[in-house]
Amino acid sequence: MKRKNAVAFLKKSGQLFRIFLLISGCVFLISCILAFTTLPYYARYWLGTHRGQGRAVPASIILLGGSGMPSEDGFMRCYYTAILAKKYPLATITIAIPGDITDSLASPFQLRRELELRGVEAQRISFEPEGHNTRQQALNIMAGGKTEAGKPVTLVTSPEHMYRAVLSFEKTGYRQVQGQPTFENSIGDDQLYFNDRELKGNMAVPPIGHNKQLRYQFWNHLRYEILVLREYFALAYYKLRAWI
Repeated sequence: MKRKNAVAFLKKSGQLFRIFLLISGCVFLISCILAFTTLPYYARYWLGTHRGQGRAVPASIILLGGSGMPSEDGFMRCYYTAILAKKYPLATITIAIPGDITDSLASPFQLRRELELRGVEAQRISFEPEGHNTRQQALNIMAGGKTEAGKPVTLVTSPEHMYRAVLSFEKTGYRQVQGQPTFENSIGDDQLYFNDRELKGNMAVPPIGHNKQLRYQFWNHLRYEILVLREYFALAYYKLRAWI
C-alpha cells in the first residue's frame, strides 16, 4: 500500500513538474518575443509619464533614493535633481532614503555630497531617513512639515516607479504632485555600428555589427519587462492596501 502511494505521489509530482516546465517555457518564449518589439519600452515610458507632468514651479524637490549611492540609479537621480535645483533656485531639496545621516559613508550623505558637487547649496538640502518604502516616505515628509500639502512638489525617481510614487504622495494629501522621471539618454545610432569584416577574426560567425536590435535592444527590453512586471505587482499591492 505504501509503495503504491509512493508511486502515485512520484507520478503526480512528475506531472506537476512537466506542467511547471511547460508554463515556464511559454513565459520565457513570450518574453523573448516581446523583447523584439517596442512594447516593453512603451510600458516603462507610460509608467514614467502617465501622471505628474505638471509645470508649476515646485516649492520642494523630493529625491526618492532608490538603490542608494554609489549606484547608476543614484547618480541618475542626483543628475536630474541638480538640474531642477538650478532651474528652481527657491525650491527646497529633500533626500528620502533610509540610512544614518551622521555616517559620511551612508547613502543619504553620499547623495547630498553628489548634489553639492553638482552645485546645489547644502543649506537647501534636508533628509527623510526613516521611511522604508514610498508610502512611509510620503507620510514622514508630510508629518515632518518639510513641504506644505497645498504647494507643488516635484518627485525625482526612476521611470518605472514614478506612477506609484505620484499616487502615493497624492494619497497622503499632496494636491500638486509633479514628476521628473530619470530617463537615460542613448548615444547616436551611427555610433553603435561597426564593420565585422574590418575586425577580421572568425568570418564563419554571422556578422552582427549592424544589428543594434540583437546587440542592445533585445537585452534592454528583457530588463524593462522585469522592471515593469515588478512595478505592476507593487501597484496591485499598494492598491489592495489602500495606499494609492
